[in-house]
Amino acid sequence: MRSARLSLALETGALDLPDSGRIAIYRPREGDDLSMLPRDRIVVLTGFKPDHDHYATSHSVTPAAPYAAAIVCLPRSREAARALIAQAAAEVAPGGWIAVDGQKTDGIDTALKDLRARVDLSDSLSKAHGKLASFLAGPDLSDWRARPHVVAGFQTLPGIFSADGPDRGSILLAAALPAKLGGKIADLGAGWGYLAAEILQRPGVKRLDLVEAEADALTCAQVNITDPRARFHWADATGWRPETLLDAVVMNPPFHTGRAADPALGAAFIRAARRMLAPDGSLWLVANRHLPYDAVLADSFLDVKDVAGDGAFRVIHAIKPKRAKP
Repeated sequence: MRSARLSLALETGALDLPDSGRIAIYRPREGDDLSMLPRDRIVVLTGFKPDHDHYATSHSVTPAAPYAAAIVCLPRSREAARALIAQAAAEVAPGGWIAVDGQKTDGIDTALKDLRARVDLSDSLSKAHGKLASFLAGPDLSDWRARPHVVAGFQTLPGIFSADGPDRGSILLAAALPAKLGGKIADLGAGWGYLAAEILQRPGVKRLDLVEAEADALTCAQVNITDPRARFHWADATGWRPETLLDAVVMNPPFHTGRAADPALGAAFIRAARRMLAPDGSLWLVANRHLPYDAVLADSFLDVKDVAGDGAFRVIHAIKPKRAKP
């Protein structure tokens, strides 16, 4: 969908590639086709580790401002979108163009309306249920840059999960955790550190690995969690491996890919937890009730039971991980 708009913009002259210089692409997602752009001049900039790793195999992912031009792939959060546009405006050389592209479902109309009040914005190009428009770098948009919020004593940033405070599922999970969890624990999809703070209050914890794919969330966690027992990993939890097998894994896994629900993502977290745990280890998981995790839990653990929850969430304790199938 994004590629259709980019190709049309280049074919019609709505965007003219600069003769030289690097072109920054801010937060493309895996699957976005960038083949209409000169690969040797592209710099992909994203804090989401799976997307970063995907593009790192074929493009530069090392920041190298200033840029001759940029494409901002719009995130869903209005604040995060503004922050990304402001970053591009600061990193593109004056006079270079900045294209803003997004789906209607991701708020592109609102973003372009906000932007039109601040800059001389081109006419928007509509195609494939989205829009693209551009402006020339120069205007100061620094007031749109991301600024931390402090919520219940924790620092968060726009666009990260549950930026306005602890989500209901994590609160339920934290309340259900036992007094003793074990010595070696991982928090998968750790976010900005709410569950990690709760885990570290349990006696006997010797090491806690916080594994988070979103760099902004992990940066906040490093501010919020200063306990020396904590270790921080910018990684895709489904592929991360601990140094030694763990006593417990705690997680509130994501279940969306973009706007679309993707239960396979949570299932991958469950399988990853099985591989990380010692033979007598346990998984503590919170999930929306509608998510079909029972089969993967039964396939991964010998004993699975609900221990808490409400009308929307279930808190699950699973023990005795099964040996992974070859």
